[in-house]
Amino acid sequence: MPKIAPPQSVTLSGLLPALGAYGIWCLFPLYFALLHAVSPFEVVGWRLLCTLPICLVAVLLLGKGPALRTALTTPRLFGALTLSGLLIGGNWLSYVLAVMDGHVLAASLGYYINPLVNVLTATIFLKEKLSARQWIAVALAAIGVALLARGALDTLWISLAIALTFAGYGLIRKVAPVEALTGLTVETMVLAIPALGIMAWQMQQPAGLAMGTSPTISALLFCAGPLTAVPLMLFATAARRLPFAVLGFIQFVTPTGLFLMSVFLFDEPLKPIQLVCFAFIWSAIAVFCWDILSRREAR
Repeated sequence: MPKIAPPQSVTLSGLLPALGAYGIWCLFPLYFALLHAVSPFEVVGWRLLCTLPICLVAVLLLGKGPALRTALTTPRLFGALTLSGLLIGGNWLSYVLAVMDGHVLAASLGYYINPLVNVLTATIFLKEKLSARQWIAVALAAIGVALLARGALDTLWISLAIALTFAGYGLIRKVAPVEALTGLTVETMVLAIPALGIMAWQMQQPAGLAMGTSPTISALLFCAGPLTAVPLMLFATAARRLPFAVLGFIQFVTPTGLFLMSVFLFDEPLKPIQLVCFAFIWSAIAVFCWDILSRREAR
């Protein structure tokens, strides 16, 4: 495992890519709604297969070939990126299976648990130190998440699988000495074989493949490539520039955006327990932001 970088400060060069990644992920329900008639397994397969050529073209245009060769021929680095690729692939698959089985709350809960896992990971493995205000924010968020988890104990293992796979992915991309584009290219190379297996399996199903059935569906499926590559590269960039605990806490942007979208766009009913949970989480975000701004003003 490479040496851990010294403690980092919160800068715009790290915050902006993180907000960009989480903001794009907020919009994914709108994209998936357009593909409601397509098998989720096919969507995952095309996400992987369409991301790889985009990465390879970007590597060629930006002259990152030497860096890619180094990543592929350095055993320890290639092993780390193989593991991170399998973790993000497992995260996508866990999410798809949860949604297919009707466990949408469990899937959403996973992304609420993930920031807390990131904070624990940062303090245990990366030796990052949180201020008193930041610990208060973590406690408030933990109370809110616990309220949601209390009503979903039977599917909590699904939420934990989603949270742990994404936290593991973020940790590896944090410490792996590789640029965002190079790392993502290696990860998609690793996942290309499983993706081909998924597509071969889908072709044997009665519905077959949706790609090619209409220009609109085909274009939307191809867009899975850039919609996957861009936020993951932004996330990997932010992971190298931000403290891991801060990166995790910013992730509350995604489930908060999904909550607002579900209420105001999809007219889903708002349960009182959810409102209380979100009140705790939003309070935690406010305290966390207050702490970051206070530190910047002090410097």
